[in-house]
Amino acid sequence: MMKITLLGTGTSQGVPVVGCNCEVCRSADPRDKRLRTSAYVEVDGVRLLIDAGPDLRQQLLRENITKVDAILVTHEHKDHLAGLDDIRPVYFRQQKPMDVYAMQRVLNVIRKDFDYAFKEHPYPGAPAFQLHPVRHDKFSVGGVEIQPIQVRHLTLPILGYRIGPFAYITDASFVAESEIARLQGLEVLVVNALHHDKHYSHFNLEQALQFVETVKPQRAYLTHSSHHMGLYADVAKTLPPNVTLGYDGLQTTIDK
Repeated sequence: MMKITLLGTGTSQGVPVVGCNCEVCRSADPRDKRLRTSAYVEVDGVRLLIDAGPDLRQQLLRENITKVDAILVTHEHKDHLAGLDDIRPVYFRQQKPMDVYAMQRVLNVIRKDFDYAFKEHPYPGAPAFQLHPVRHDKFSVGGVEIQPIQVRHLTLPILGYRIGPFAYITDASFVAESEIARLQGLEVLVVNALHHDKHYSHFNLEQALQFVETVKPQRAYLTHSSHHMGLYADVAKTLPPNVTLGYDGLQTTIDK
């Protein structure tokens, strides 16, 4: 069985947005509270974290996550990477460097931003990372096969990931036909849907739903949504039967 947990489903500012008094930011519905986007996948005894944003510590505590075998990074923007240091307690428990998979460009940013972890004689409290460059080919973590999916975030090449019948894509504004072909036969797709209006670097709701219709997964969950999307309860009523607006802490399973 595969278990997928959406740790965060918000944009770079999260929801509520600092200083905003819109009805979404003032909502008492917990589904309208969105931390920065991240996910946790458990499959065949392997535990994978997708992205490590600035809310990672809070997310790990909320879901009682104490084991991570590898981190899959989509891209280097800080809402997806700034919390990487928060993996330290997990690293200390496991007593082995944390495996991190990303494009070489992103690994270079990790080495720069977290340079103290890569010193010849690092501070004893620093984390240790084993960096693995991801190209277009499949790779495996603990015997679990992972297919990178190349997408564009405006003009920036970034990665989504397919793990068996599940795929996770965030911050996409364009996906080529060749990559869509790699997404056939999915049971579950998680894909970004920013809000209703067109945006230069993210799918809006209409584009995300069109993408779901093209890929045709059995189930789809929308993530990376802003306060401009509207109240969860209102938006949920408008979606197709196989599409769910994601929220923090949402869990779904796939029988394998």
